[in-house]
Amino acid sequence: MNPSRPASFPGTILLAIVVLMAAPCALAQNSDNVIRIGYQKYGTLVLLKARGSLEKRLAPLHVEVKWTEFPAGPQLLEGLNVGSIDFGIAGEAPPIFAQAAGADLVYVGNEPPGSAAEAIVVPKDSPIKTVADLKGKKVALNKGSNVHYLLVKLLEQAGVKYNDIDAIFLTPADARAAFERGSVDAWAIWEPFLAAAQRQTGARIIADGNGAVSNHQFFLAARPYAKKRADVIAIIIDELAKVDEWAKADTKAAAAALQPQMGLDQATLELALSRGGYGVTPVSDAVLAEQQKIADTFYDLKLIPKRINVRDATLQGTSSGAEAKR
Repeated sequence: MNPSRPASFPGTILLAIVVLMAAPCALAQNSDNVIRIGYQKYGTLVLLKARGSLEKRLAPLHVEVKWTEFPAGPQLLEGLNVGSIDFGIAGEAPPIFAQAAGADLVYVGNEPPGSAAEAIVVPKDSPIKTVADLKGKKVALNKGSNVHYLLVKLLEQAGVKYNDIDAIFLTPADARAAFERGSVDAWAIWEPFLAAAQRQTGARIIADGNGAVSNHQFFLAARPYAKKRADVIAIIIDELAKVDEWAKADTKAAAAALQPQMGLDQATLELALSRGGYGVTPVSDAVLAEQQKIADTFYDLKLIPKRINVRDATLQGTSSGAEAKR
């Protein structure tokens, strides 16, 4: 799928300056001339950082780029929520948990579905063959991450209640260690950790997202920054679209660019990249509807504290975290 770029973004609005007397450093960090980007070890933002093209595009605007790495989407969006970053990337579930917690974020773009880029794996010699076999078992996952919804949907398809498994909430690094020790029976994980587990430990996939979830990757921004610097957000999205186009056309080169950051071999990264979705687009009504379904599912399972209206987390929305009108 060829990347398409947003035709237009909302114009810059009048800047309202709020002076935080208790946190003068935070005010300096939130300068209009700085964009603070949160990224994870893997993905389009890492490639953008490695290429350095964003810094070149923003130089004429005298905007400095500052990069901060996070272990996963939930932690990244917590950083956005507390004001330590202005822009970042996450899967389907983290924005929903963040919005339910009151984060004032907005969706500014997404990549196409990458359903095969997340899966549930078990050790190579495990007796577990199907998702139905997970009943009563310990499953490691990062709480609030994209695989949280994957697990919910795969269990639902297998006729197993979410409460019938023992969800063990761990970051990817801790989950990998627990998986190798045998402290958990299965692991719900995304790329490139998925490909690494397969190639390095012989982990066996019992189910991936195909036929269960879309697994979109979303680009998100703090609402105040997106309103103040629509020009900067538009440039970031444009550069991300170019990087996606390049990575899709030359997976080997993209894998080579990721190696210094990941410390993984070329073949593992090429496997991971082969399962991704490429092309950056504005967030459509159809995608927002999918997100709303995920949000409703999490509320029904009491995984989030209140019902939310996903559309509120857009520049056209009223307020982030507002409850849906039913």
